[in-house]
Amino acid sequence: MESIRSVVISEFSDFNDVSELIILIVRLLMAILLGGLLGLERQQSGKAAGIRTHMLVCMGAALFILIPQQAGISDSEMSRVIQGVIAGIGFLCAGSIITGKNDQAATGLTTAAGIWFTAAIGIAVGLGREQTAVLCTLLAWLVLYVVPFFSRPISKKKASISDD
Repeated sequence: MESIRSVVISEFSDFNDVSELIILIVRLLMAILLGGLLGLERQQSGKAAGIRTHMLVCMGAALFILIPQQAGISDSEMSRVIQGVIAGIGFLCAGSIITGKNDQAATGLTTAAGIWFTAAIGIAVGLGREQTAVLCTLLAWLVLYVVPFFSRPISKKKASISDD
């Protein structure tokens, strides 16, 4: 019985000390928060990929970075991990893009770009670049939330001109 107990304890001893656990918790919570901020805007806009999707994408990307960091991989190996995350998230993004009947009208491009960008923010968080992640989240939020206030009048004006 004691050998089973020691195996179970060793199996769940990923962290060398408490500071590693705190870093993991802080980074994953930050990824949830930042991903959620972008997802909230998408959900309020009625898009399919909303708050939960963005939270999971951001946290997943951060986790894909944190695990190899804990294992102590080299920078060149980390580069391959990042490439894998980017390629994998591309498949998720492709699923959010729908083409119209005549293959000329595509929808979901902004949502796909948002998911892709959310993964990049997760990577930044996972790498410990929290200030970069926060800044990029705020800039992305401006693009998603503020820019439409300026682009809608332009689109309406352009549509009325083409109707003439």
